[in-house]
Amino acid sequence: MGGTYVAQCLVGKSDGDMLNKEDQGSAESQWDTGTHPDFYNHYEQHSVSPASLARFCGIRDALLRALAQGGHAAKPLDVLDIGCNAGAQACFWLEKEHRYCGIDINAPLIELARQRATEAGLPAKFEVGSATHLPFPDGGFDVCIMPELLEHVVEWQACLDEAVRVLRPGGVLYLSTSNWLCPVQQEFNLPCYSWYPPFLKRYYERRAVTDRPDLANYAKYPAVNWFSVYGLRAYLEPRGFACLDRFDLVDVSDKGKAAQLVLMMLRNLPPLRLLGHVMTPYTVLVARKSPTPG
Repeated sequence: MGGTYVAQCLVGKSDGDMLNKEDQGSAESQWDTGTHPDFYNHYEQHSVSPASLARFCGIRDALLRALAQGGHAAKPLDVLDIGCNAGAQACFWLEKEHRYCGIDINAPLIELARQRATEAGLPAKFEVGSATHLPFPDGGFDVCIMPELLEHVVEWQACLDEAVRVLRPGGVLYLSTSNWLCPVQQEFNLPCYSWYPPFLKRYYERRAVTDRPDLANYAKYPAVNWFSVYGLRAYLEPRGFACLDRFDLVDVSDKGKAAQLVLMMLRNLPPLRLLGHVMTPYTVLVARKSPTPG
């Protein structure tokens, strides 16, 4: 986690249309597209670590399975990575001959992403922009990836609504974010912070952006929202999405019989599934949009 998309909250347009240039210029004046040197250095290295690359590959494969299960046969796919930081996911989609576009509020990281793509000869596109004002038309993408973003944007609903808007019928949305069910988290250096009452969280959020930046790992925009897979599902299902959690997404084809049995129990016994979410430090959800518009 840790704020890969350091976004100052901007209110999305109610009609869901693209911003015109005048609107974009006005919105951009509210953005802080800079970054702390330590933050930039961290993601410059972290984005290409073996663990990160393995995770990005796993995200791609899980989304391709979700698309196949939903009968989505389009190829090449149009992929939008919202909060892409240094754009390390691009190569995994491009190697499968899909089209990739990354967008992030952090201008230095977008410049790094462009530089890396040019050096590698990758036809990836990168833009500086806000998740609450995506500069793309309705239904322009088959895949939207939103990693570690929602917890940092006050009006998180606007982020989800924009992703829903630009996603085609039958497309998939990937979310990873904070998990209030689990006492272990990486956003604040405080024990069991996920379980703190709201008033106490607000107190430490203020301290993190004033006199105690170390509390939130010096993040410019610390986490202010805490989610569960159940709450996100309740938000997306009325909007025409079928939702899959981390246990639904596991590929059992290469698992032993014992692991398959555990997964079967997690999937079919709600109390055990809840316990599984309590034991995992962050929320993962893949939401598949109905293939029928409206």
